[in-house]
Amino acid sequence: MNFIELTDQPIDVAKVLQSVSHPDAGGEVLFLGTTRQFTAYPDSKEQDRSGDAGGQHTAFLVYEAYREMALKQMERLAEQACQNWPLKSVALVHRLGKVMPQEASVAVAVSSPHREEAFQAAKWLIDSIKADVTIWKQENSPSEDAQWVHPTNSGAAHE
Repeated sequence: MNFIELTDQPIDVAKVLQSVSHPDAGGEVLFLGTTRQFTAYPDSKEQDRSGDAGGQHTAFLVYEAYREMALKQMERLAEQACQNWPLKSVALVHRLGKVMPQEASVAVAVSSPHREEAFQAAKWLIDSIKADVTIWKQENSPSEDAQWVHPTNSGAAHE
């Protein structure tokens, strides 16, 4: 059974992992996409003291979705992943509303008899969520107006 959720609350990582636990799974993979405080863009040459490339400061992100459609799209992706890899279970959770730096905005977890398939499926799922699911991201910085960012135009995206 797959666990698919859109939530206005912080993502419960323990619940996500519990939802994919299976006695026949030798590999469980969890990916968390978190909000970075600074977004480095590929063409940025600047670096701060920690060695990170310079970029835009993020105060917070806001996610919005057409819930019914987004949930159906996430369910379809989970089903496709189960058809393409020998998965025991899939969990897809995405935050909506305001998400602060260092908070998770998306969680993808899968379980499979073997780790290789679990890693492949988890990567495909996060890439597909960002490309195909009707969830919109607004970046908010302290110094600029809020900007809605399309997933394919977000460069080094926040998650």
